[in-house]
Amino acid sequence: MKRSKIKIMLSLGSIAKPLLYIMIPAVLMGVAGYLCAEFITILGGYGLVNILGFETAFSLKKILVILGVIAVLRGVLHYAEQYSNHFIAFKLLAILRDRVFGKLRQLCPAKLECKDKGSLISVITSDIELLEVFYAHTISPIAIGIISSAITAVFIGQYHFLLGIIAAAAYIFVGAVIPVIISKICGSTAEDFRRENGKLSDFVLETLYGISEIIRFGAGEKRISEMEERTGKLSEKDRLLKRNNGICLAVTTISVTVFPIIILAVSAALYQKNIIGFDGVIIPTIAMFSSFGPVIALANLGGGLQQTFAAADRVLDILEEKPSVPEIIGGAEIKFTGANANNVSFSYGDERVLEDVSLQIPKSGIIGITGKSGSGKSTLLKLFMRFWETSSGRIYISGKNINSIKTNSLRNSESLVTQDTHIFKDTIENNLKIAKLDATREEIESACKKASIHDFIMSLPNGYDTQAGELGDMLSGGEKQRIGAARAFLHDSDFMLFDEPTSNLDALNEAVILKSIAEQKNKKAILLVSHRASTMRIADKVFSVENGRKS
Repeated sequence: MKRSKIKIMLSLGSIAKPLLYIMIPAVLMGVAGYLCAEFITILGGYGLVNILGFETAFSLKKILVILGVIAVLRGVLHYAEQYSNHFIAFKLLAILRDRVFGKLRQLCPAKLECKDKGSLISVITSDIELLEVFYAHTISPIAIGIISSAITAVFIGQYHFLLGIIAAAAYIFVGAVIPVIISKICGSTAEDFRRENGKLSDFVLETLYGISEIIRFGAGEKRISEMEERTGKLSEKDRLLKRNNGICLAVTTISVTVFPIIILAVSAALYQKNIIGFDGVIIPTIAMFSSFGPVIALANLGGGLQQTFAAADRVLDILEEKPSVPEIIGGAEIKFTGANANNVSFSYGDERVLEDVSLQIPKSGIIGITGKSGSGKSTLLKLFMRFWETSSGRIYISGKNINSIKTNSLRNSESLVTQDTHIFKDTIENNLKIAKLDATREEIESACKKASIHDFIMSLPNGYDTQAGELGDMLSGGEKQRIGAARAFLHDSDFMLFDEPTSNLDALNEAVILKSIAEQKNKKAILLVSHRASTMRIADKVFSVENGRKS
C-alpha cells in the first residue's frame, strides 16, 4: 500500500505520543541552544560596532558577561537536547520492535508463509534501525528549525521589515523548498533501494540455508554471479541517492552564501538612505550568516529522509496488515472432550485442497489419516490448530466452534508435531522448554525418553546444556524430528496432532516413538498423519484423504 509522506510522518508521529513529555522540552532546549549559538556571533557584531564608535544597546563589558553565560548555556542545552532526542529515538525503536514482533505473531503462520524471510529480516533490523533518523534527527530538528528561524526573522525584521522578509524567504527556501525539490528528484529511488535491499537479504539468507546443496552440485559460480548482479543493482541505487544528496549539499551551500549577501546589499542601500543605522547593516548580516544551522539540518534531510520514509513504509505495511486468522482474546476456555470436522473445505487462493471433509475425533484414542502427497492431510491438522480458517464447513473442539475459543486455551489443549522442526540457537534444554517454560529437568528427560532422544543428548559433551548451534546445524533431520516429538510430549496437551512424526527416522527410533504415542491413547486424543503403513498400525481407525476428500 502506497502512502504519502505526510501520512507516514503522521503515523510515525502518533507512535511518539507517549513521549511528548520529553519531546517538547527537547525542542525548547534545542531552540534555546541554537539561539545561544547565533547570539554568540551576533553579540560579537555588537562589540565590533561599539569598537568602531557607533552606539548600541550593549556595552563591551555587558557583551563579555553575556557571551560567557550563553557559551556555557549553549553547551549544556545542546547536550541535554541531544540526550533527550536519542533517548526518545531508542525508546521508540524498542516500542516499534515490540509492536512489529507482536504483529508478526498475529500474522503467523497464515500471512507469513508467503512472505520472503530475508525481506522480513531486513524490515525488523535495518528498516526499523533507520527510523532512528526520523525520531532523533527529524521531528525535533523540524520543530527547532521552524521556531528558531521565526525568532531570528523577527529579530532581523526589527531593523527593517524588508530584511525580515528576506530572512524568512531564505529559511523557507533552504529548509523547505530544497528538501521538497530533492525529494522530487529522488522519486522512487529510495523505495527501490529498500526493496532491492530486502531482496538481496532474502537471496543471501536462501544461499546460507542451501550452502551445502550449492557446493554439492557445483552451483557456486552461478550463485556468486547472481549475488554480484543484485549487489550491482543495489549499488546503482545507492549511487543515485548519494548523487542527489550531493546536489542538495551544493544548492544549500550556495544558498547560505547568497542570502546573507542579499541582506548585506539591501541593508547597505537602506543605510545610504538613512533608513537604518550602521548596526542595521552589520547585525542583520551577521545574524543571517550565523542562523542557517537549523534549516541546513532540514535541507540535509532531503535525500536521507527518502530512505527513512521508504523504510517506514515497509514497517507500517507490517503494523497495519490484518491477520488472516485473528487471535481470539475473550473467547471460551475449554477442556478437551473431543473434536469434529463437519463438511470442511479449504482453498489456498484458487487451489482447492480439501473438499467436504467430515471427521470425528473422540476424547481418547488414535485416529490415522493417510493419503498421497498434496492431498490435504497436513492442511487438515493446521485447520484443527486454527492456523487457517475453513473456506466452508465448521470445526468444533469440545463441542464449541473453534472460532469462538480463546486462542491461548486452544493452543494449550493442542500439540502439533510437523515434519520440519525449528531449532533455535540456544541450549537443547531451552529448545525443549519452548513447549513448557517452567518444565523441570525430570519432566524434560521423561519427554525425551519417550521421543528416543535422551540417550543421544546425554552423549553430548554438555548434555542438555549443549548449544544446538546456528539453525540446529549440529543436529541431523532425525534428531530434530525427535526433539519436535519431545516438545509435544513435554507440552502434554489432551489433543496431540502428529504430521509424519517418523518420516526422518530409522526403524528402531520409529518403533520407540510409536510405542510412546500408543501409550498415550487411553488418556489423549491423537490425530496421526502418515503415508507409512508401519505408522498406521497403532491407529484405532484409519481414514484416507485422496484428492481433498475423505474416504
